[in-house]
Amino acid sequence: MTEIEKIQYARGFIDKLANGINPLNNTAIPENEVINNVRIARCMFYVSDLLRRLADNGGIIQKPKPTIPFAITDEQLSKYPFSDTPVTVSRMAENINSLIDTENMKPLSYKDITQWLMNLKLLQEEIGHDGKKVKRPTEEAGSFGISVEERQGHYRIYHVVVYDRKAQEFIIHNMQSILRNKYSGDGQ
Repeated sequence: MTEIEKIQYARGFIDKLANGINPLNNTAIPENEVINNVRIARCMFYVSDLLRRLADNGGIIQKPKPTIPFAITDEQLSKYPFSDTPVTVSRMAENINSLIDTENMKPLSYKDITQWLMNLKLLQEEIGHDGKKVKRPTEEAGSFGISVEERQGHYRIYHVVVYDRKAQEFIIHNMQSILRNKYSGDGQ
């Protein structure tokens, strides 16, 4: 018997129990038995549905992907944890996503922020030392608090774009514009 067949077999037992039927001999279970309690029956139907979804998914357990597009209220944004130490755009996206329900909602990507900044001509693409494309601040970006920091990695020194508090406030203040850019097709 395959794993999927075992799951379906177990589901059959649970379905019968949930419906008040003894799965061993297909007879009705007496009404006064605990298995006929409505709360227990509901739990059994829930487990049956989980097993159905597991079988339908080939026996692979995975968390359902969020389906609601990213959205955030001004009230949620008011709780953004600004940092006096410059942070990366990835850290900003993580901090923003910590303010929403990512169980059901798609998270904001750092790419949405950088694309918006590129549209404003505050970031531009350049070819890095390794020949790969990198995003770097334009001359104007410095007045917004966007700069490049040199950091020491395990094996090399690298450069990263960072956003000081002024830049963080600018981005948070313009979040609805970033989202309009994202959903208008002007973003990536």
